[in-house]
Amino acid sequence: MMIGGRRPEPMPGHGSGTSIGGNNNAPVQNVVGQNISHVHQSASVRGTTDVEAVRGLLVAFRADLDRHRGAVATEPALRGMTDAIDHQLALPAPETNALRQMARTLPALVLGTVVQQGGEALADALTGWLG
Repeated sequence: MMIGGRRPEPMPGHGSGTSIGGNNNAPVQNVVGQNISHVHQSASVRGTTDVEAVRGLLVAFRADLDRHRGAVATEPALRGMTDAIDHQLALPAPETNALRQMARTLPALVLGTVVQQGGEALADALTGWLG
């Protein structure tokens, strides 16, 4: 019961559907309204990612492409790129310029697709590994 006062105004931002931090258990949606699940975050520190981490993200990204077969317009290019990255990683002395170019190109090919997070994580890992 309130005596002599009015109800406090709600804090700005509440009820907007956007929250940063806190205990948010609701599904997250991206700007076009697609539910986002299995989100992988990465932060790269140059030169600290090892080749096994890159390989692991490459395997995960390929599996993501398989799960969404036919849903990504750039799928043929992405599959070719994953093969090229895999080939380079198997070489005793990979062509770092080629890998750098792929790391720069990959985010543009996955932008706005259901495989964006995995593609960006792979690109970040490549960049981190190459230092």
